[in-house]
Amino acid sequence: MQHRDLLPPFAGPSPDRPIMANAPSSSHAEPRQRIAIIGLGSIGGAVAGCLAAAGHHDVIACTRQPVRRLTLESPAGTAELQITALSDPAQIAQPADWVMLCTKTHQTAAAAPWLLRLCTPATRVAALQNGIGHVERVAPFANGATVLPAVVYFNGERLATDRVRLRQGGDQDIAVADDAAGRDFARLFTGTPLRVALSGEFATLVWRKLLINAVANPITTLTLQRQAVLRRPDVQELCLKILDEAVAVARAEGVPVADDEPARAMATLFTFSGELGTSMYFDRLAGRHLEVDALTGAIVAAAERHGIATPLNRALLTLLRVIDDATGKS
Repeated sequence: MQHRDLLPPFAGPSPDRPIMANAPSSSHAEPRQRIAIIGLGSIGGAVAGCLAAAGHHDVIACTRQPVRRLTLESPAGTAELQITALSDPAQIAQPADWVMLCTKTHQTAAAAPWLLRLCTPATRVAALQNGIGHVERVAPFANGATVLPAVVYFNGERLATDRVRLRQGGDQDIAVADDAAGRDFARLFTGTPLRVALSGEFATLVWRKLLINAVANPITTLTLQRQAVLRRPDVQELCLKILDEAVAVARAEGVPVADDEPARAMATLFTFSGELGTSMYFDRLAGRHLEVDALTGAIVAAAERHGIATPLNRALLTLLRVIDDATGKS
């Protein structure tokens, strides 16, 4: 879900209770950083708005359309923020310390001109994207920069080109690996509403997010219904079978997952309002391309590598590709 979706249920030690890392600290001021946000959609808009409102760093937004102000709706209220937004990579005057890549996965290659201008080997690129394989997907375009995968749990909704709504659930909004780059990333958000968690078992978190997306996105998109549809008993039964296939793939990939992982994923989905949509659902309504291959497609591709049968996920993938192929043809 590119808004980006849901928080897995956690119980027990890491990764189930990652360390919260960006609590405000008065011991010393963090160095001011130059941060570029590529993609001012549901996720990028919320990240840019939170960082700009805090005022601790120099934030620029890389967008297709010029934007002078950004309105951020959040649980704390509504803020109208002045923001520096550039619409042409040629306008980049100097490299960034940090780049937040907030595009859909299938738009990564299109971000290459921005990354080329913004990145050097000293730059860090946080990939706030769905799916798996963040480093392999982004690094070829990152001009030698370090790529940091991030799992996004907050719900963002783009209301207009210059307006975004932030909804939060659970006790964390973004998770990253508990390493030097992850800790530096977390400190960027000190003083903002976004809560960053550090995890010693990040691969499990990535797959848990993928499992949730693997049912919520396809089902809402194919039925053209919001998440309330997932509460139907027959749909719940279908979702559990879809998740059983995906969990088998995760284990084959060497990812530690719990025995009750499918039930965990569904329990997490039920903690969120049935009125919420998913990014793929909204993309279909808007006639945009679907993030198919990064979600269901990633599960099916991994299953093929291991010789695992995934008939339900493969059926979903076929139907979603039919819809995606028709995008822009009607």
